[in-house]
Amino acid sequence: MQRSSETNFLPYIHTLPNSASFTGKGFLGYTFGQLQYKEIEILYVESEKGHDTFFISKKLTRFYYVLSGTGYFTMNGNRYAVNPGMLVEVPPKVEYTYSGKMTMIAVGAPRWKRGNEIMTRWNPDVVHGDFPRSTNGSSWLTRLVRLRVFGKSPVGGYLRLNQHLWNALPPSATAFGPIRVYGEFLHALSQVQLGRAQAFSTYFLRNRAELELIRRLLDQKGTGETLRVAVLGCSTGPEAYSVAWRIRSARPDLKLVLHAVDISRQAVEFAERGVYSLATPQLADTAICSAMTTAEMADMFQRDGDVVTVKSWIREGIDWQVGDAGDSKIVDDLGPQDMVVANNFLCHMGAPEAERCLRNIARLVSPHGYLFVSGIDLDVRTKVASDMGWEPVEELLTEVHEGDRALGSRWPCHYAALEPLNKRRPDWKLRYAAAFQLAPPATHPNVRRMEAAKV
Repeated sequence: MQRSSETNFLPYIHTLPNSASFTGKGFLGYTFGQLQYKEIEILYVESEKGHDTFFISKKLTRFYYVLSGTGYFTMNGNRYAVNPGMLVEVPPKVEYTYSGKMTMIAVGAPRWKRGNEIMTRWNPDVVHGDFPRSTNGSSWLTRLVRLRVFGKSPVGGYLRLNQHLWNALPPSATAFGPIRVYGEFLHALSQVQLGRAQAFSTYFLRNRAELELIRRLLDQKGTGETLRVAVLGCSTGPEAYSVAWRIRSARPDLKLVLHAVDISRQAVEFAERGVYSLATPQLADTAICSAMTTAEMADMFQRDGDVVTVKSWIREGIDWQVGDAGDSKIVDDLGPQDMVVANNFLCHMGAPEAERCLRNIARLVSPHGYLFVSGIDLDVRTKVASDMGWEPVEELLTEVHEGDRALGSRWPCHYAALEPLNKRRPDWKLRYAAAFQLAPPATHPNVRRMEAAKV
């Protein structure tokens, strides 16, 4: 009997995916998918500056073949220069990283699994500052996370079970004092247990209440004035376009100068095109228009089948830039801004790095200008806001805090989840505000005391 070649065909030929499988501060990686031989994994790596961390694999052996560019690998404290045609072998239990502008093929055996690698410190060629550790190695939470039973950590399963149980509880139960305290413990545990990584996942009109607040604040501008706005961590563009759409719809008379900035060159180049597929995932598996009505889509996009393009009146004048929100040079590059939007990327940093980055971002805001910052550890935001004397914007405070359902739905068992608003706290307005008006730094007594201490 003749067999159909179509039904028995095996995918022996593999091509690169359209978008990166993983990304860092100085590199992108593409996975060639599931191979027939499941014991190895083959990656295509584009290094702009290098891997952002040093790391150690417990069982994984990696081989890197340099296709183009130059750089070096740092392994167990020794540097090895590499150039095209060289092969680098990295055995298990060896601390290493790579630096330089290179294109490489990487082979890993066995396949990568979560928990196989330990990130030890930043690569100073890519990231400057202290390595973010949510707890020190002697804390009881850290010891709990590191506990192994038959070689496996029970914490992951414990968090997954608790998330399922938490989602089954009615809101009245989760607001009950003892249960809320238990939720705070689960969240603290998740912050230690889960590895942090930036992602491209976002969508249009993600927080309608925040966009409405921005619209209301426009009343402070006179006819024909210039409005300067920076959207940091703009990712693939939906938030920057949403902000531009709301401002230009409400105040077409204003001269909008909008800077959209992201650390990922790939994301910025994608966003600048303003073209999105409704059928095929691009860079992230996110339904980018799921929060929009049919009328809103017609107002914002030109549509051709399953492809939508942001209309020119919204895209006009947006300046797309590759940049690091934590780099002090960003203030010189962009200049003072009337509004700065910095949402949903600081949560992926450890507390020390997030605090430094947030303080740097605040330098962008003009005196009496506004800073919007959600998707961040609330302890970090509260500390910085208190230190710097930021004035929380009380209008729509609750609505903005609860406006991004993607953050609230993962509480309490994900590190990036948003703590439910608790008005019993004496500091609740400062803690849960996601919009602040920033006075000139020298006018706040806390800042004056810090400046005096420096002298």
